Amino acid sequence: MSAVLGYNTNGFAHHALSDALDVIAETGYRSVGLTVDVHHQPYRGLADDLVARGLVPVIETGARFLLDARRKHFPTLFEGGARIDFLRRCIDLALELGASCVSLWSGAGDDWTPLLTNLEGVCEYADAAGVDLGFEPEPGMFIATMEQYDELKRRLPHPRLRLTLDVGHAYAFEAVAPHDIITKYATDLVNVHLDDHKRGVHDHLMFGEGEIAFEPVLASLDALPHEVPATVELSRHSHNAVAAARASFTFLTSRRAATDPASS
Repeated sequence: MSAVLGYNTNGFAHHALSDALDVIAETGYRSVGLTVDVHHQPYRGLADDLVARGLVPVIETGARFLLDARRKHFPTLFEGGARIDFLRRCIDLALELGASCVSLWSGAGDDWTPLLTNLEGVCEYADAAGVDLGFEPEPGMFIATMEQYDELKRRLPHPRLRLTLDVGHAYAFEAVAPHDIITKYATDLVNVHLDDHKRGVHDHLMFGEGEIAFEPVLASLDALPHEVPATVELSRHSHNAVAAARASFTFLTSRRAATDPASS
């Protein structure tokens, strides 16, 4: 099996959604991270368009100010309410569009109890829909590291609760190399974010501007036992979206080719 390279629409904030999807597909990507946000509506009825473009969707829920215009990423799973309603709508959307999973994160908080209670309800809703949840450890949030993700899984061992891994986050903040994390969590991994990073700094960089060696990352992704969307996440590059998408594709496919024995 292999990673299905894609691009996240949060990197096309200044494009109409249909134009963004055209550019992503024309560039050669075969998956798309659909970040549900204020500037890309509506999503209903999009299934045929995605099929026509040959794009496998993942639903991303990381919009900064969609639910609260004044507080970034609020409300969180700790508050519940609008966040839970939103995640349920995203699960419904995933079912409609044939998305492989819904990606989500904890948000900031300091108490396991509301997180587990609210997340368990979301897991049950996802299970009824037959949709996996890709939980992402996110720097600065309550669940920020793989160790904390392991603790979450220990406390809430729901079969629909699986893993979204951001390769840049892993490089910047984990002691273990990203490709080793991919191998270790191979059966749990349902979604991957690709971006370059420097050690200890949470900043999504263009490929080649950080420190990550991507050949072993891509080799480990291509060794997975199942297909996994691996989408470029460069939300701060929307001002140069077309060039960023093209340069990212060229970089990733060239590094991928370098790991293919048939190409030597």
